[in-house]
Amino acid sequence: QMQLVESGGGLVQAGGSLRLSCAASGRTFSAYKMGWFRQAPGKEREFVAAINWSGGSTRYADSVKGRFTISRDNAKNTVYLQMNSLKPEDTAVYSCAADYGMGTAPTTSRYDYAYWGQGTQVTVSS
Repeated sequence: QMQLVESGGGLVQAGGSLRLSCAASGRTFSAYKMGWFRQAPGKEREFVAAINWSGGSTRYADSVKGRFTISRDNAKNTVYLQMNSLKPEDTAVYSCAADYGMGTAPTTSRYDYAYWGQGTQVTVSS
């Protein structure tokens, strides 16, 4: 069983930065691949970033590449999403996701993740 709780969302001006955190329960956090997804009003949930179990491999959506950075601290059972140069189109509810994936590459499909947090709102004003 994996439980995820996101934090760090809020209101920021365009060009600003925000760091999201996702705290996970349990003792086997290091065995899970982690991902960040987002969903804006009227749009489907989309992939943002993912990281493998060890943190040695990452993937990003083209829309955030170069601006966002995903990282994890297995000792703290936490995954982060550092968001820089934020744009109004980044406004969405951001959700943390996890799935058992030790030894596998990070994946981009929401169907590859079994556990989800409640989400945290990110609003970027122009």
